[in-house]
Amino acid sequence: MLDKNSLITSSSRLVYHQAASLLLFKSVLDNDIGKHFIRLLQALNNKDGKDYPQQTAAVNCLEAYGDLFQALATENKSWQDYLISQILISDNPFSQQVQVKSLTELSPALINGIKQDLTILQKLYYCSFHQLSQWVEIAAQLPYSLANWDYENKIISLFDPYENWEDAIEELANYYQEKGTGIFAQYGAFRWDNQQFIGISEPDPITLDEIVGYEDQKQTLIKNTEFLLKGYRALNTLLYGSRGSGKSSLIKGLLQAYSNQGLRVIEVNKFQLKYLPLIMEKLRYQPQKFIIFVDDLSFEEDDETFKSLKVFLEGNLTAKADNVVIYATSNRRHLVREFFTDRPHSLDPNEIQAWDTLQEKLSFSDRFGLNLTFEPANQDIYLTIINHLAQREKINLDQEKLEFQAKQWATKHNGRSGRSARQFIDFLKAELNLNN
Repeated sequence: MLDKNSLITSSSRLVYHQAASLLLFKSVLDNDIGKHFIRLLQALNNKDGKDYPQQTAAVNCLEAYGDLFQALATENKSWQDYLISQILISDNPFSQQVQVKSLTELSPALINGIKQDLTILQKLYYCSFHQLSQWVEIAAQLPYSLANWDYENKIISLFDPYENWEDAIEELANYYQEKGTGIFAQYGAFRWDNQQFIGISEPDPITLDEIVGYEDQKQTLIKNTEFLLKGYRALNTLLYGSRGSGKSSLIKGLLQAYSNQGLRVIEVNKFQLKYLPLIMEKLRYQPQKFIIFVDDLSFEEDDETFKSLKVFLEGNLTAKADNVVIYATSNRRHLVREFFTDRPHSLDPNEIQAWDTLQEKLSFSDRFGLNLTFEPANQDIYLTIINHLAQREKINLDQEKLEFQAKQWATKHNGRSGRSARQFIDFLKAELNLNN
């Protein structure tokens, strides 16, 4: 009969070998929590002092256990929830291919590999933290019980109805087809930096119903976005007009409204527009729909990024990706700065090409399929925004007094605009709460 130490060695070695046998889901354990889990299994397998003195082996077990405990506490997840969340975002040959192919079109070898991995992952799932703590207590010969990361599972898994996880392969494929994988399954908002997508964990929480005063523009942009989400060809859109009118906020609000329908927003600054072809190719075969958001767009003369965007809008030999549109904001109707010296003179000996150059500058914004104009807010629109935001923020103030203070704010600060209204309401709410 095996003693307790031998049983621990046998059990932990089996789990360790199972984890090492993953073929396609190796990335599930390729982060802090996964690495600490593997390190703990390694320490348990060396607890008898085979590779180093027994006292050191016991300390290694305890340190590895503590590191895993801390990593899970940092993420505030159970081991089971962590494992499920990693499976659902795993970027591997199966999850990539199944987004563009049916299961019947995949290689039988790939299907067999996934089934093997799902069987292993199911066994790792049931390797509870309580079990790990017991192994460590015995291995380190502790006279006390270790604190257990007894955290309640919160994820309702698509594997729950299945006795054997390999039977859930079709449902898992459907999930990848709908939600995507990797970073695009984790985040709704991104920025382009150092030639890669960086997920934004806390995007601006503004919602569409916070934006009032420009209803026609809002409804047109919403309709165009819904075309994109339904798989129809949506139009690249330029939102131009006065500062603070809500152009950028409207685009950010789309993410809050439609992220659960697969919409993703990627912020690209003007100086990164030269990477548009690369960005397009990275997004082309993703199942989600993407808005490339370019804020405060304008160009200087002979600006190279002007040419990059012009090619993107006009198209080249590479087919347009139907799941990507550009939404750009600008305070200028004509995006390229124009000078009086640009205008050709009747006696100008170089007049042959001058009008062509000028017309190219003036018509650049026309290359966007939609041009939405945001006029400066008059007093009626400004007060409409004020009253709407005050109602949303539950500011209990007489309307006449509210509007009087709002008009004073606009006079003393940034004029009448949606941005100014938002600033006034935020200040007023804090002031009222402080005085109560």
